[in-house]
Amino acid sequence: MDGRNLIGFKLSGIAQKIMQSFDAATLEILDGVFHVASEAEIDEAMQKATEAFQTYKNTSGKDKANFLNAIADEILALDNTLIERAMLESGLPEGRIKGERGRTVNQLRLFANVLEEGSWVEAFIDRGDATRTPQPKPDIRKMLMPTGPVVVFTASNFPLAFSTAGGDTAAALAAGNPVVIKAHEAHLGTNTLVALAIQKAAQKTGMPNGVFSSLNGTGPELGQHLAQHPLCKAIAFTGSYRAGKALFDTCAKRAVPIPVFAEMGSINPVVLLKEKLANEATGLAQQIAHSITLGVGQFCTNPGLLIAEQGSELDAFKTALSAAIEQIPPGTMLNAKVCENYKTSRKKTLAIASVQLEAETVHTGETTSGSATVASVTAKNFLANPDLMDEVFGPFSLIVSCENAAEMQSVIEGLEGQLTATIMGTTGELSTQEKLISTLQNKVGRLIFNNVPTGVEVCHAMHHGGPFPATTDSRYTSVGTGAIRRFARPIAFQNWPKELLAPALKDENSLGIWRTIDGELTKA
Repeated sequence: MDGRNLIGFKLSGIAQKIMQSFDAATLEILDGVFHVASEAEIDEAMQKATEAFQTYKNTSGKDKANFLNAIADEILALDNTLIERAMLESGLPEGRIKGERGRTVNQLRLFANVLEEGSWVEAFIDRGDATRTPQPKPDIRKMLMPTGPVVVFTASNFPLAFSTAGGDTAAALAAGNPVVIKAHEAHLGTNTLVALAIQKAAQKTGMPNGVFSSLNGTGPELGQHLAQHPLCKAIAFTGSYRAGKALFDTCAKRAVPIPVFAEMGSINPVVLLKEKLANEATGLAQQIAHSITLGVGQFCTNPGLLIAEQGSELDAFKTALSAAIEQIPPGTMLNAKVCENYKTSRKKTLAIASVQLEAETVHTGETTSGSATVASVTAKNFLANPDLMDEVFGPFSLIVSCENAAEMQSVIEGLEGQLTATIMGTTGELSTQEKLISTLQNKVGRLIFNNVPTGVEVCHAMHHGGPFPATTDSRYTSVGTGAIRRFARPIAFQNWPKELLAPALKDENSLGIWRTIDGELTKA
């Protein structure tokens, strides 16, 4: 377990300061001594990335696809070595880690397919007309181009799929940008294994030295240094609101501001309509209990808020949900810091006088385990206490009991931006909720009907984003092929010599991609 920083094709550990990795369940120190990146190493990584960009931005889609596929192959070649280390550092079970490895590999291959097809560049061609009067029409052609070195902050709750070779890295590399990773403190060993796999893939496929680097260090120090580095052109972040907003503010104050694509959490409201509750209270309770506790509640799409009208239907649901929650044993959380924050947030919420505890699992006494909890509050008290809108990151959900449909509407109108919202109801009920649906559309990036928000499909149509504070820019997704657009910018060429245009913009369309020519989408 070589814990040096990976800078392009070399390993470097010149600083005296080191970090260590811990078993999430026992807090025992794991193998490996990890060198904190020095200022000189940070500068070297960013300089190499900038130099690599000059070559990598012009690398063909086919060659970049080969690179991404090679990364996937190298990750699979790590086999149980990677699985076992990720399990130790995250506390997640084998099945979850193997599933996450599959998602990581599939994401890489999906972006490889996007590159091989090629239409992601969004080529527009408006042909010139020298005979147009009173002014000749210029020839203008536009496409997406990469932006430059991207810094990726890896996530605590997905040691593989939102980490070193996760969706942010795959999207940035696919767009033609070198990537510099800020390794997560809790996954140092996992990061090292995957980073070396990416390095090997880059060398095997002839990518430029500096196309990928990985640095160790803490968020406040390394993270802020990277955010302020003049050669960094964009940042991808998944984590807490506090850390994400700090990065966003730092980058906005730079001499040359850069975009920060930060996903910062969500309470993902679930609206429970009366008819659905009356017919399926027990089934819904089981489904939602599983979603609340999936991965010990450590998902950004965890259903943290359940909204319903008061009455016998809601009472029956509460009883069924409480019974389901009490049967689910506490689970090991990702790391000691996450567990401590969960317990603190949970305690703070339950200490509010108007909040009533409905159910919790019996804590086993283990330091790093989190007990599933469901509490309730009236809509009036919820609206009067803004702190109840804060995310409790873990297996926690709050039931908001509304006196009537009007009060339910008020609760939804008072919500901040979210990643998702769910409506549980019959088709007939849904047809009567036009105002509620319209309001939710303004609040979220994904609106779900009769399904739980946990489980984010990686596909072309997925949008994993939402209005602030869920993310810093609701126009973009961090999951699915649309994620590539975060790390590309449009550039237009006016009256440019045809022979000097990029292949995507030439008349002959040698790439065979979809383009918009004079307003018509075509492969001509």
